[in-house]
Amino acid sequence: EMAADLTDRPVVTDVQTYAGDAAPVNLNGLVRHYDLRSAPHQGDLQVNLRAAEHRTRQSHAIAKDLRGPLQEIGEKYDAAVKVAEVPPGPPVRATLVAEIYGPDGATQRALADSVRQAFEATEGVVDVDWGVEADQTKYTFTVDKEKAMRVGVPTARVTQTMKMALDGREVTTLHDPDERDPVGVQLRLGEERRASLADLQNVPVQSPAGPTVPMADLVEVEKTTRDKHISRKNQRRVIYVTGNVAGAIESPVYAMLDMQERLDAIEAPPGYSFDQLYTAPPEARSNYALKWDGEWRVTYKVFRDLGIAFAIVLLLIYILIVGWFQDLTVPLVMMIAIPLSLIGIVLGHWLLGAFFTATSMIGFIALAGIMVRNGVLLIDFVNISLDQGASLRQAVIEAGAVRTRPILLTAGTVVIGATVILFDPIFQGLAISLIGGAIASTALTLLIVPLVYYM
Repeated sequence: EMAADLTDRPVVTDVQTYAGDAAPVNLNGLVRHYDLRSAPHQGDLQVNLRAAEHRTRQSHAIAKDLRGPLQEIGEKYDAAVKVAEVPPGPPVRATLVAEIYGPDGATQRALADSVRQAFEATEGVVDVDWGVEADQTKYTFTVDKEKAMRVGVPTARVTQTMKMALDGREVTTLHDPDERDPVGVQLRLGEERRASLADLQNVPVQSPAGPTVPMADLVEVEKTTRDKHISRKNQRRVIYVTGNVAGAIESPVYAMLDMQERLDAIEAPPGYSFDQLYTAPPEARSNYALKWDGEWRVTYKVFRDLGIAFAIVLLLIYILIVGWFQDLTVPLVMMIAIPLSLIGIVLGHWLLGAFFTATSMIGFIALAGIMVRNGVLLIDFVNISLDQGASLRQAVIEAGAVRTRPILLTAGTVVIGATVILFDPIFQGLAISLIGGAIASTALTLLIVPLVYYM
């Protein structure tokens, strides 16, 4: 039904269906473990869109629109439907991942179920799922050896017959003149004759005496529940609760903050606590804990490392200017341009409705070196004027007047160069930072740096 709904859409060229198996594993499947989807109740739909020049919207917007109709179809069959994009972005299991740890499996599942409900109740969180399968019925056929002995049927023959009926067995070979090697002939019941319990109980078993005996006369059928899958991470049992973020805000951090109150309300058993961890797994194995993973972990590590790099950049710039001007306070005046660029970066992202991403941070760091140059140009001119006998007031005013044109020209080259990548979905943040930061920092530097130097 989903495949039919998708193929009716003009933006879709075709759909590949994989039932009870995973599609060929790409980068998306590799990091999200789609290759493990081989159970009968699992499947993949690979949706191919028209080429970019034949549609007006990007694939991300199309995927967001498809999620609703597909999940409506899934709800009719009580199925969990997830929409994943290629390329997938960060190499994580899902955008939002909560890892539930604890000493007792049943309590761990109960806490994970409460977390899953908190995910579902949070606006903007979609594709919610967890690592616990619903109960699945399992039928065990146990050979009644006493009955089998009465009719002279060995136990091995019963199991071989059942295996042949379900999985098939090669019984002979066909010598085809068009084939180089003999072709195996497999004997197996048709799907319509092995689709129910009654069909399997009616499978005939050959007895040595000649007549066939139905399987139901030789076995006892026991109805049980299949064992559930157990996930482990770093040799510790864990239950994953996953979700994606869609809507006005697609950053996982905001979704995590929105569900904070619901998660805090989850109570652990008496004598235990249920802590939320953000950067490291729980140390104690005797308590329950929720460890955030997914895109949050990537975001934290990227911005932590970029923040350290930015601090080192600022220190090196300061040392370089101190070495040139032989002054400890003048470099601080020149470096005023760096925080001023952040004003333009924030406003630029807000005006274009973009998110502050890792590439935005890279643009901010790159601007640090570019924008300090404006202060260097101004103050260097002031020093030259002072050496020629001008007053401080006159030197500062002349610096702003004379050095405006080269400062505007160099800032303009940064802005023009960045517009090339302004509409790229990944590097848009870098372009916004370079353009917005350069414009704001240049405009404010021309006024504030001479003024602060004069003061």
